[in-house]
Amino acid sequence: MDVKENSAKLIKIVTLGAFFSFFLFGFSDNLKGATFPVLLDDLNFNYANGGTILLLSYLGFLIATLITGPLADIAGKKLIILLASAFLMVGMLGYSVVSELWSLALTMFIMGLGLGALEVGANLIIVDIHPEDKARYLNLLAFFHGIGSMIAPLYAGQMLVMGFSWRRVYQFGAGIALFVLIYFLLAKYPRKSGASTNKLNFKNLGKSAFSREMILFFISIAAYVAAEIGIGAWLVEFLQKIKLQSVGQSTFYLALFFGSITAGRFIGSLFLSRVGYIKSMLYAGVSALFFVGIGIFASTELAILLPLSGFFFSIIFPTLTAAVSDIHEENQGAVLGLLFTFAGLGGVLGSWSIGLFSNWFGMQLGFGVILIFLFIMNLCLILLFKKDRKSNEKAYALT
Repeated sequence: MDVKENSAKLIKIVTLGAFFSFFLFGFSDNLKGATFPVLLDDLNFNYANGGTILLLSYLGFLIATLITGPLADIAGKKLIILLASAFLMVGMLGYSVVSELWSLALTMFIMGLGLGALEVGANLIIVDIHPEDKARYLNLLAFFHGIGSMIAPLYAGQMLVMGFSWRRVYQFGAGIALFVLIYFLLAKYPRKSGASTNKLNFKNLGKSAFSREMILFFISIAAYVAAEIGIGAWLVEFLQKIKLQSVGQSTFYLALFFGSITAGRFIGSLFLSRVGYIKSMLYAGVSALFFVGIGIFASTELAILLPLSGFFFSIIFPTLTAAVSDIHEENQGAVLGLLFTFAGLGGVLGSWSIGLFSNWFGMQLGFGVILIFLFIMNLCLILLFKKDRKSNEKAYALT
C-alpha cells in the first residue's frame, strides 16, 4: 500500500511539474510578441531582420525536437526538462543584454533549444504517466501553456507601459525558468512496474513514421504551428500598424488570443473523446480559417475575431499529439519527437515568412500568409478524416 501511495504521489508531483514547465513554455515563447515592436524600433531593425531573429528561435526549436525525442527514450524524460529549463534561462538572460543582430539571433536560438526540449519532454511525461487518459491530460497540459501565453503579453505590456525596457521584461522572466529547473532537480520520476527500456528500432521507426497517414499528420502540425506562431509573433505589430491600435489594446488582444486558446483547451478536454479526434480538429480548423480571414481583411471593428479565433486553434495541437501517440506505442519518444520537429519547422516557416512577405508586400498581406497555412492544415485533416471514416466502415463490415 505504501509503494502504491508513494507512486501515486510521485505521479501527481511530476504531473504538476509538467504543467509548470508548459506554463514556462507558453510564457517565455510569447514574450516576443509584445516586446518585438519595441525591439525593432529600439535597434532600428526592419521586418526582415526581425524575421531572421525569429527564424533562429524556431530553428533551435526544430533541432531540439529532433534530438530530444530519441534522447528521452535513452536517457529519460526528466533530463530533457532539466536541459530545457537551463537553456531557456541562459537564452533569456543572454537575449536581454546583447544588441547585435546575430547575437540576438544566437540567444534566440538557445531559447529555441529550450522551448523544443520542453515541448518534447513535457508531452512525453504526460503520455508516459497517464496512458489511459492522455487526451484529457494533454489538453490540460496545453491549458497551462495557454495560461502562460495569456499572462506573458499582459506582463510585458504592463512592464513597457511602466517604462521598463524590453530587456528587463526578459531578465525578470528568466526567474520562472530557474524555478522549473530547481523543481525537477528535486522531483523524483515515478518508475512504472514492469516497464522496460524502450530501445530504438530504426527499421520499424522508418516504416511507421513515414507512412502516408503520418506524413499528413506531419504537414498538419507544421501548418498549424506556422499559423499559431505567426499570430503570436506578429499580431501586436499588425494591430498597431494596420488597425492603428495602441500598445495597451494590441497587447490585450494578444492576451485575449491566448486566453481563448486556454478556455478552448479546457472545454475541449471534456468532449474530445465523444466527438472523435479528427472530426474535432476539422471543425475547429475550418472555424479558425473563417475567423482569421474576416479579422485580417474586414473592418477594424471585426479585428476582435483574430484573438477570438484562438478558441478554435485551442484543441488542434494536443489532439494531434494524442492521435499520433495512439497510433505509435513503440519508439513513442522518437515518433513524437519527429512530430514536434515538424511543429518546429512550422514555427520557422510561419514567423519568418510573415516577416519576409510583410517586408515585400506590406503588413496586411504578409499577415495574410496565415490563411495559406490554415488552408493546408484543413486539407490534410479532410484527407485524414476520409481515411479514418473508410477504416471505420471496413471495421464495421467485418463485424
